[in-house]
Amino acid sequence: MHIHNVRGQLFEAAERVMLRDGPDALTSRAVTEEANCAKGVLHRHFTDFDAFLAELVLNCVRGIEDRTKTLRAAAGTGSVVDNLVDALQDLFGPVTVAIVALITFRDGLRARLREAGLTGIPLAMHGTAMIAAYLTAERESGRLAGDADIETLAPTLVGAGHLLFADRTTAPPQPDAIRKMVTIIIAGALRPPQP
Repeated sequence: MHIHNVRGQLFEAAERVMLRDGPDALTSRAVTEEANCAKGVLHRHFTDFDAFLAELVLNCVRGIEDRTKTLRAAAGTGSVVDNLVDALQDLFGPVTVAIVALITFRDGLRARLREAGLTGIPLAMHGTAMIAAYLTAERESGRLAGDADIETLAPTLVGAGHLLFADRTTAPPQPDAIRKMVTIIIAGALRPPQP
């Protein structure tokens, strides 16, 4: 049987395994069983399992880069707080939270990501860049103060957001909790709405 878009199907299978059983259950066997294909299929497309996982992370990074354009285009529309709440809920979906945990405990994966030029926790770093791009656009539109410290605000929002979402064993935080956190962090930078 020929499988179309093998890489995509393997990535989706890995995400299902992580969401159902947690990142520590992610093995090449678990992924290929979930994808309903032979174990050799994964190794025909990737040199080893850490190479597969690195591509999974890079795939998520590309998704964040795509969302950055959409979020930046939202500057000047809606409410700054609402836009940030939506962006953080999207950024810290269950797959991202599981992948952050995966990166944290897999030395081989971190080594592969460094080889690809990614340092730290790539999803958090790219998420911070996404939020910074949006805040910069809002500052340019006049909805944030001209002296708003984007280099501090963006990582603060992402770090606090990650803490809210990090517990994979409970339900995600309520939108009101995210809104409260965002409101407090950006309060000093927001300009009052112009009449």
